[in-house]
Amino acid sequence: MLLEIDDIRVHYGKVEALKGISLQVGEGEIVTLIGGNGAGKTTTLKTISGLRKLSAGRVRFDGADISKMPGHKRVLAGIGQAPEGRGVFPGMTVEDNLLMGAYTRKRGQAKETAKDLAEVYELFERLAQRKDQMGGTMSGGEQQMVAIGRALMAKPKVLLLDEPSMGLAPMLVQQIFSIIEEINRRGTTVLLVEQNAQQALKLAHRAYVLETGKVVKSAPAADLLDDPEVRAAYLGGELSADEEEAATAEAPEQA
Repeated sequence: MLLEIDDIRVHYGKVEALKGISLQVGEGEIVTLIGGNGAGKTTTLKTISGLRKLSAGRVRFDGADISKMPGHKRVLAGIGQAPEGRGVFPGMTVEDNLLMGAYTRKRGQAKETAKDLAEVYELFERLAQRKDQMGGTMSGGEQQMVAIGRALMAKPKVLLLDEPSMGLAPMLVQQIFSIIEEINRRGTTVLLVEQNAQQALKLAHRAYVLETGKVVKSAPAADLLDDPEVRAAYLGGELSADEEEAATAEAPEQA
């Protein structure tokens, strides 16, 4: 497994936010974490990237125990994150924001950086068109593209995405999810936290359901789309595609 989380516990003061979470992400997968507000999804990502300290448990990445590794060294090891809220530098241009993702590069790697920047612009054509625009003047969807592109500039083996569709119009949500799928197709493993459970489960290979700091379900994402409990809690009780087709077929014709 590329990423293994083993019985991790995290505290905010005296409050236990993660209560023994275990999960795995295999190389080349898209894995999603779904759950309500306060379930521990964002805290899980922050713990993986080194922004939250473990109270107990272990994080292994690419075969090594990184539980005590500082966050900046985890970036070097191959963990990239596009955080909730995007974190774009408002007074910097789009291109300078993206180049901040390559801050770990050594001198003499200008050609490699230029190549990676070109790949980001290929994925996000809108950013290429607005590379000289200030980050703070971009729309929410454009800032989300900047955040993902900046994370990709670090050449991560696994990309942690925290609520990439938050606050976006439906058309932009579809575009962002299509780009995530393409990023994965090009070889980057993805761990996705997403409130839009329907879209996340359609995109992912596997999924974990979190509630109050614990994993309560894990299964192939397609199976959870048809799980009655998951549908009732996170999908608004929506019918699966097969059920919808059957219901349509059985419905009496309108006069």
